[in-house]
Amino acid sequence: MRRQCRGLSGAAAAVAGGWGSHHAPDIDYTEAITDLGNPAAFYPVARRLERTIIAHLGPTNSGKTHEALQHLRRSESGVYCGPLRLLAWQVHDQLCAGGLPTNLVTGQERRQVAGARHTACTTEMASTSHPVDVAVLDEIQMLGDETRGRAFTRALLGLPAHTLHVCGDPAALPLLERIVAETGDRLEVRRYERLSPLQAARRPLADLSQVQRGDCVVSFSRREVHAVRQQIQSHGRERCCVIYGALPPDARQLQASLFNTPRTGYNVLSASDAVGMGLNLAIRRVVFTSLRKFDGTQERQLTTAEIKQVAGRAGRYGSRFPTGVVTAMNAEDLDILEDALQQPSDELQTAFVFPSLTQLEMLHSQHPREKLPGILRLFAAAAEGSLTHTHYSYAKHEEVVALAQMLRHLPLSLREAWTFAISPTDPDDVPVASALLTFATTYAAQRRVTPASILLPPLVEARSEMELQQLEASHRVLDVWLWLSFRFPDAWEGAEDVAERRAQLAQLIDASIRSMGLPREARRQVAAAAGMPTEEEIAALAAALEHQRRQDEWQQRRGSYRKRRR
Repeated sequence: MRRQCRGLSGAAAAVAGGWGSHHAPDIDYTEAITDLGNPAAFYPVARRLERTIIAHLGPTNSGKTHEALQHLRRSESGVYCGPLRLLAWQVHDQLCAGGLPTNLVTGQERRQVAGARHTACTTEMASTSHPVDVAVLDEIQMLGDETRGRAFTRALLGLPAHTLHVCGDPAALPLLERIVAETGDRLEVRRYERLSPLQAARRPLADLSQVQRGDCVVSFSRREVHAVRQQIQSHGRERCCVIYGALPPDARQLQASLFNTPRTGYNVLSASDAVGMGLNLAIRRVVFTSLRKFDGTQERQLTTAEIKQVAGRAGRYGSRFPTGVVTAMNAEDLDILEDALQQPSDELQTAFVFPSLTQLEMLHSQHPREKLPGILRLFAAAAEGSLTHTHYSYAKHEEVVALAQMLRHLPLSLREAWTFAISPTDPDDVPVASALLTFATTYAAQRRVTPASILLPPLVEARSEMELQQLEASHRVLDVWLWLSFRFPDAWEGAEDVAERRAQLAQLIDASIRSMGLPREARRQVAAAAGMPTEEEIAALAAALEHQRRQDEWQQRRGSYRKRRR
């Protein structure tokens, strides 16, 4: 089996054989290009190593990732791959604070440390070409995520590490064993138990007036998170932080710090299920307002794994709440919670895969008149048969197709169109998708993409949810601009200024959340207790951001005027 996997077959053989000489469509060649049934063969550097994979498997708060990181600290060279920027930041800071020089690589930032032989990165940014002594792949159960799982499959198969530590839910083990049996790597399994007790409450919460200090109230939309926050604060006893997916990572970090810091007055957290990963939080009790969520396609019941991931945030080992409690808002949901805590998560059935840019370019050589949307559709249709009776499934990619469709009229190469289409842009997020189109149009016209291309609404401290949404959207626009600046460094300029503005905008978002609904004197007290910017400092920050925005707008108009005159 090892020999079969280490050899070249299907698409891997086509890659090795070259593709520049093919012009007319060739059925056999197309089948070879689109064969994803043996994805391990796409990573020859990893296949040449005698890898040992150590699986650290256990529930949340069981010390599994901590143990893997100890091995990383002792290694000559290594990499940590996390599912979130927050986790990459956290590990980077921990390793550097411990005296181990460590680089940071995410889609939107790079921090190069002198003498570093270790890197903390997001999983999508993991290198499959530079061998290291030790690698850590966190949250291995993400293999089964139909959207992002392809990055975890790529990392599992392709990380060129002599020892690869994977951490996550035991539900991933059967799939992991089947994959490793094909790659020929050696697998060791280490099981962990939770370090602090977690128990279901005896009775549900009657209403939000019963919320106590250290509680995290979980709901499943941005609107509900803010509604819960407002309701909790209306009772006048506790102030409330928020964490949800649309909140920028650095603003989440600020909100988490406010919640974790004693004597700030912010003793309760209203959060979405984004709280289940990426932040160390001093939570005493997790309260589910519902056990149903809309997943982008349909409203459905939470899975056992999802319940345990979020519930497990209560009672973090070593925090001021050594015992975790989980409850719900009605007796029926509480019964479901109690059962879920006792059950194993459903085993993963499949790992998700997706073609590389090289494979897409090879297919494009057979269909040179097709734009990226057509190539993506052709590849998906052709690859389906190769995945039958394998451990793999084709990743969900509708958003990539939608963005590619939006850009199809621009004079971009396939590689350029692909880069724009895989940017962190939701095609349904109108302000961000519009900004992406502006950036791509400017680039396609062979013009420099400067901060002047970033057209944002007025940047002032938010006094309402709608104004807060505008600030969050503006932050996402800056995020995409910075992401693209690393992919097109010769065409983008002013990245340092944009990065600084993004950090300032995150502070403004955090300050807006803290101050919304509070009288002036209460805002001053909170800022002083938390060691955070005063209201005057926030006003000055907002004024500076707005001044820069207007300058950018003026530069954009001047550029358009000059272009018309020419």
